[in-house]
Amino acid sequence: MKIVAWLKWGGTGFVLSGILLTNLNLYPLNIMVHGTGSLGWMLAGIITKDRALTVNFGMQMPLFALGYAKMGGLL
Repeated sequence: MKIVAWLKWGGTGFVLSGILLTNLNLYPLNIMVHGTGSLGWMLAGIITKDRALTVNFGMQMPLFALGYAKMGGLL
């Protein structure tokens, strides 16, 4: 299986798991899991030069960075 397929399927699993963890109110695990999946999808978008994927998931990265900063006590 190509690396892009691994990134997409792995990213899908992480994003869906992150959504589940959010609905179960399991903070901060939800941010870490969902952020990992979004990173995978963003990388897949970069590799395949799919601008829609890159923009969609790339714009999520700063939002997850804010969550990580809050989790680390920086905010």
